[in-house]
Amino acid sequence: MAAQAQDMAPMPVIGDPAQFDRRSGNLVERAVFNNRALFVALCALVTALFAWQAYGLRLNASYEKVIPTAHPYIGNYQTYRADLPNLGNTVRIVVENTRGDIFDPAYLKDLQRINDTVYLMPGVDRSWMKSLWMPIVRWREVTETGINGGPVMPADYSGSPESIAKLRQNLARAGVMGSLVANDLKSTMIVVPLLGDDPKTGEQLDYRAFSRALEDKVRALQNDGTRVHIVGFAKLIGDLIDGVAEVMGYFAVSVAIAAVIIFLYNRCIRSTVVVLACSMVAVVWQLGAITALGYSLNPYSVLVPFLVFAIGVSHGAQKMNGIMQDVGRGTHRYVAARFTFRRLFLAGFTALLADVVGFAVLLVIDIPVIKELALMASLGVGMLIMTNLLLLPVILSYSGVGAAAAQRSLREDSKVDESSGKGFWEWLVRFTDRRWAAGTLAAALALTVAGYAVSLNLKIGDLDPGAPELRANSRYNKDNAYITSHYNLSSDQLAVIVVTPVEGCRMFPTLVDIGRLERKLAQLPGVQRVESLAGTTAMITSALFEAGGKWTTISRDQTITDNAMSAAIAVDPSAVNANCSVTPVVAYLSDHKAETLERAIKAVEDFAATHNRDGVSFLPVAGSAGIEAVTNIVVHDANRIMLLYVYAAVLVLCFVTFRSWRAVVVAVVPLVMTSVLCEALMVVLGIGVKVATLPVVALGVGIGVDYALYLLSVQIALQRAGLPLAEAYRRALRFTGRVVGLIGVTLAAGVGVWALSPIKFQADMGILLTFMFLWNMVGALVLIPALSHFLMRGKKERDETARRAAAAKTTKTEGAAVLRSDEASAGAD
Repeated sequence: MAAQAQDMAPMPVIGDPAQFDRRSGNLVERAVFNNRALFVALCALVTALFAWQAYGLRLNASYEKVIPTAHPYIGNYQTYRADLPNLGNTVRIVVENTRGDIFDPAYLKDLQRINDTVYLMPGVDRSWMKSLWMPIVRWREVTETGINGGPVMPADYSGSPESIAKLRQNLARAGVMGSLVANDLKSTMIVVPLLGDDPKTGEQLDYRAFSRALEDKVRALQNDGTRVHIVGFAKLIGDLIDGVAEVMGYFAVSVAIAAVIIFLYNRCIRSTVVVLACSMVAVVWQLGAITALGYSLNPYSVLVPFLVFAIGVSHGAQKMNGIMQDVGRGTHRYVAARFTFRRLFLAGFTALLADVVGFAVLLVIDIPVIKELALMASLGVGMLIMTNLLLLPVILSYSGVGAAAAQRSLREDSKVDESSGKGFWEWLVRFTDRRWAAGTLAAALALTVAGYAVSLNLKIGDLDPGAPELRANSRYNKDNAYITSHYNLSSDQLAVIVVTPVEGCRMFPTLVDIGRLERKLAQLPGVQRVESLAGTTAMITSALFEAGGKWTTISRDQTITDNAMSAAIAVDPSAVNANCSVTPVVAYLSDHKAETLERAIKAVEDFAATHNRDGVSFLPVAGSAGIEAVTNIVVHDANRIMLLYVYAAVLVLCFVTFRSWRAVVVAVVPLVMTSVLCEALMVVLGIGVKVATLPVVALGVGIGVDYALYLLSVQIALQRAGLPLAEAYRRALRFTGRVVGLIGVTLAAGVGVWALSPIKFQADMGILLTFMFLWNMVGALVLIPALSHFLMRGKKERDETARRAAAAKTTKTEGAAVLRSDEASAGAD
């Protein structure tokens, strides 16, 4: 730090680069600037190679990547996934008759056309697809001669009144009301299980292409008489990717905003272009690198290039400002670039390293999509070390800055010197005064305590019905609302996997326990309906005995139970696997809110703890809601651990940089306050902690520490050079502080445009990051001088302050004594 203090001292004015000692500076500086032409050429070559790689970048998503695959509950699902064909990645298509009920021949013809179109689409698991037109959907009835049955759609259906009447009768006997057929008989559902891989190419299913096919081939078949509603993970991801295409347009808006803000600050076109170009180079390198590594962008990681660009602009602005000030004093652009490199490289490197750590700690979250986001972001920020800490000052050593802009910067500094306490930046120096510092810290403490009280109500998971990734008025959420209001069985399924020995699911004790679990789940708030092999078997047993109420049970007679189970399996082949060793208990939930999922998963865990035994296990969990419940568990466990890691890393980096625990406290306290207030804001806005929002707080801490590193490193160096706190802070404001304000506004404006995104979680991230960037900026400019007053003043300065206070107190006491003496004399007279 002593060397840095020397660097922070006013640099000599060297107008002729020939007078500069090129052997001075550290090893990195000499290697880069003494070979700057070669360095620029190498960077240009790397940029071209990465740009060529980035040309093949794809937008896609995977069902497996948004679930915590390493969690034991998901391991249960993955192990028995082949035995649970209707509880994985499924699309549900509802075809509504807008002119009447489903027994309209014209409607049934449209339904058949849509069914056949879906059946032929690549990626569909055709053997388990269900609809009125699929033979797998069957009816059963008990007669005097035995059990009769057949497909719900009559084999001789012709559209005649007779065949319509037969269809109506079959539906009444099939028990599909509220599941495949709407309660109001005005729509029917097509259940479409999907394969993980394209059967033709063997590659991962392209959800964007599949979603577009649903729009172009399926929804396009709707007409004046029919309306199509589509929900499911594949459709949701497809809509998100379509929204991403719109979001990419916001990148140009972010670039334009950054350009305007920087130009208004420096009034120099060439330096503005250089700052933006170097940040854009980092984005190109990042996109090329992730493509070369075999990754693709998804709706969760698509915002990472925005962040990398914004971070690059912020660091580039600091370098530009330093060079501009030296050039304004008459220093040659080459020498000014090297001087600025010396003064700011350590702070910039540490700040970027903190950013990398802020992203890298997300790797502890056991969700593949977040791990990819962490890797991509860490890679991109790492690129900024090359492009914005090294390449940018080298290019500015060639291009320089405009002479008028440099002189203007110098005049601004002169105005600050002559202001004598006037102006915004000089006003900030007042926070180094004890009275202002104490008041500021008291207000900050009160605000933090209030924010913490509010943040205690922070929820894990989704807080709204429908797909929270999209806005409430999106077509997907409208489709979901229609299906939820017209069907008893929602798309939010939580399934328990019952595993037994071969043919063990037929045994009386097992079926009794399955029935107990079914009743336990059915009594929970938020559960619409529960289906299991035990319930269906009990119902059919009753039917076999003339619907006698006492027979609605599991019979101890194995022959009776086997007959009933055979009929149950014929009605729904997916109720059990081929050798009767795996069967699900499926709870249909009214929503996927965090409280609903938590209640259900807790009930399953409690039941398993008391009923698991040798050979028979009740394993959580399958179904979309079940997987989301596990995701919430992982997010809950990772939330505090992630913050602990990121703060631990920031503490270490700050200590290595400042070599002072007091300085570490000054740098970190504003970040803690921002983290608390951000969680309080999430409560106020109704935003839960989930896959999309979990990274936000970590990113805010990792990026927010940049402000403190740039501002505090200059202040400490000047204090150690002998300047008092107020003067050191004043000069730090002039050198890096004003750019800290510029950075805060630029970062906030860059991510603030995300609030316009059609993807709700991106809008939420934009709002939260905008708040954190602005509040971290305020914390750096206000709390750092206030905290420094109590923690960062040297002993000599503290003694001098104490001496002045004592002298002032003595003067005041003597004055009061004189006043009392005069009053006494006047009284005597």
